[in-house]
Amino acid sequence: MRFYDRIDAGKQLAAALQLKDADNSVVLALPRGGIPLGIEIAEQHHLPFDMIMSKKIGHPYHSEYAIGAVSEKGEALLNRLVTDHLDPEWINKEISRLRKAMESRRKKYSQVLSQQPIKDKTVILVDDGIATGLTMKAAIEAVKEQGAKEIIVAVPVIPQDTYHELLSLVDQVVAIDVPEVFLGAVGAYYTHFPQVEDKEVIGRLKSFLRMD
Repeated sequence: MRFYDRIDAGKQLAAALQLKDADNSVVLALPRGGIPLGIEIAEQHHLPFDMIMSKKIGHPYHSEYAIGAVSEKGEALLNRLVTDHLDPEWINKEISRLRKAMESRRKKYSQVLSQQPIKDKTVILVDDGIATGLTMKAAIEAVKEQGAKEIIVAVPVIPQDTYHELLSLVDQVVAIDVPEVFLGAVGAYYTHFPQVEDKEVIGRLKSFLRMD
């Protein structure tokens, strides 16, 4: 399965998503890549939209290698097999740095986007794809701590083993492609997969809110 771009993936996800309680549901997208998909879902199902910040914690000597993840709220998730062998002071500083970066982005987006209450609601967590699932797990924990009634993860592509792992943590995982053999990167499943810039995100949010 290959998606043309994030809009195409968002439309396919929106069509696959079936909600039992749309009047009490909210879409939370992981920025920046998840936002175009989340907006498509929110538009097609007439749902309120917000985002949830979640970032991977990269290894100090190999930043692409994820050793954990942290959201804007809630405890950081750490791979203890790795982090127990690293300097705890560095880990704490890195978590603080990532949280400050998320806070800065939240402030930037808050000029056009209001935070949505999620207590006792069905929360649909959206991203443009999942590889390891670490950042999504951090988002799931944050949403649980805020009292969500039901949690649905909606992504275009997710490895089969990660799919089953997340399914044990949430009420439902909606995915278009669940490959047994993952191609190694989410971008491999898209024809067009450019980085989503803040300017594009703010523009999409303004357009969505005008239509709402």
